[in-house]
This record gives sequence, C-alpha cells and structure tokens, in this order.
Amino acid sequence: MKRWSICVILVAVAVFAFPFRSPAPLVYRPGEGWSYESPAGVASDWRKLRARDQLEVAQAAFDRKDYKIAMKAAKRVVTVWPLSDYAPQGQYLVGRCYEERHQDQKAFKSYADLLSKYPKMTNADEIQGRQFAIANRFLAGEWIKLLGYVPFFPSMDKAAEMYGQIVHFGPYGPYGPPSQMDIGAAREKQKDYASAVAAYEVAADRYSAQPTVSADARYKAGLAWSKQAKKADYDQSAAGQAISAFNDFIALFPEDPRVPEAQKIIATLKLEQAKGNFTVAQFYEKRKHWDAAQIYYNEVRLNAPETPLADDARRRIDAIQSGKPSAPAPAK
Repeated sequence: MKRWSICVILVAVAVFAFPFRSPAPLVYRPGEGWSYESPAGVASDWRKLRARDQLEVAQAAFDRKDYKIAMKAAKRVVTVWPLSDYAPQGQYLVGRCYEERHQDQKAFKSYADLLSKYPKMTNADEIQGRQFAIANRFLAGEWIKLLGYVPFFPSMDKAAEMYGQIVHFGPYGPYGPPSQMDIGAAREKQKDYASAVAAYEVAADRYSAQPTVSADARYKAGLAWSKQAKKADYDQSAAGQAISAFNDFIALFPEDPRVPEAQKIIATLKLEQAKGNFTVAQFYEKRKHWDAAQIYYNEVRLNAPETPLADDARRRIDAIQSGKPSAPAPAK
C-alpha cells in the first residue's frame, strides 16, 4: 500500500476515535447580522420563537449592559415580527443600543425610523428628546463617522439636518422651537449668516405666539445680519437689514433686557454706514458730480447726526451750494 494511503487511513482513524468539539458556525440573517451558532444551541439561546419572549431577552440583555445581544434580539423582534405590538419597543432598544455604543448617527436614524413607522408612540417626546441631545452633541463639535465607525470631521450640515428632522416630525412639540433656533446656530458656526437669518426668521414667524422664542429669533436675526455686514468689506445692504431687524425687535419687545444692546449695535451700524456714504460723497465731489455728492453727504447727516462726521458733511454741502467747493478734506 502506498505511503499516502496509509496517512489518510491514520487521519480518519484519529478523527473517529478521538472526537472533538468543532467551532460554532458563522451564520448571517437579514436584520440580525452575523452570529455564531452552536449545534447544541447554547450560543443561540437569545433567539426565541415568540415576539414577546424575544423582546424580554433584548430588554434583559440591555439592562445588564450586554448591548451586543440586546441589539441582535431587538433587531430580530423588528425584522421577524414587524407588525406586532412589541416591534416599537424593539426598535427603541435598537436606538438605545447604538447610543450606548456611541454610534450617534445610527442611533438618531433608528429613532427617526421609529417615529416614522410608529408615530403614535406614547413616549414620542422622550424619543425626540434623545434625538435633540444627539444633535446638540454634533453642534458642539462631535465628529461624524464614516460607515458608522471611522471618525471623519465635525459637520454643522449634519447638525442642521438633524435639527431639521426634529422640526419636521414635531414642529410644535417641546423640541420643535429650540431645534429651529439651533439650525440658525449651526449655520452661524459655518459663517453662513444668510442661512442663519432664514432659520431665525422661520422661528420668529412660526412661533410668534411664543414671545420668548420670537424675541430671541428676531434678536439673533439682527446679530446674524450685523455679522454678515462685517464679514468682508463692509456690506451696506446687510447693515441695513440688521438695523431693520433690530428695529422690529425693539418695537415688538420694548421691555426685553437686550433692547439697550440692540440700540448700541444700531448706532454702530449707522456710523459705519455714514463712513461709507462719506467716502462715496468724496468720490463724486472730486469728479464734480455735485448733486450725487450732496445726496451722500445728506445720508451721512441722517445716519450719524451727532458725530463729527455729520459736521464735516454739513460743511461740504454748504461749500457745494455756495458755489465755492474746495478739495474735500479727509473725514474726521
């Protein structure tokens, strides 16, 4: 007999004479993921034949902080018995497991799926509260994760998107108004002041019956416009929008403690406008466009009447009207 045949026989004898435990097979089930299953069923004790029993396994595992088993058991409830009375709580546990494992994006989506599929849940406010807390973490600088695992970079777009979903589901719930305001805060962090103003204006209009929210929205809209005015070269149109927003705020909420600060900002913005108008007036005067020069000098007097700049503008107007204009002096 050939040597290789003898080797095969000896191996076969060893296998049958000395049996050993084989490793558990790796099994994939849609909605549950990969799991190891032993022939004796020891490793698959978490899998049950009834939705109620399956949910109990998920809850027990979650309570003992075994989030891996809790996740598998909860997903099985949702996948195998999607129309049962236990599916909503199963979906809720999926989100809670993701949250405990610091996978906030997946947790937020799980809660969104829960509210979409089961909008009449009694704890909808609590679920939105968890979404709001997750969005706040992204607003504070939490990094988004590629594939749910790999940290990539902070994203104000992601924060704004999350707040938008909260508002979409419950615009007048407890987390609707603050989420709408935080969309504006996220855009301000991006220095996208026009989008921030748009978010604040929506809040001011939608929640006009809630004075605290409406006042805060109008004040912050004015601040955002003023930041836009200073973003690069002084933006006269943005400054005008800021002044208008602050004037609306003062007119609608005269008792608000921020009114004096709003008035100071208006004065500063008007002075900047006056400086810009004075420069334009000088430009026209040097080119002997007398009518245009007077128009802009008058704007200086209107925007900054109690300043040395207004006195300079008045003198230039008098000189032009007297027919004896001289070279314009630098503004004080």
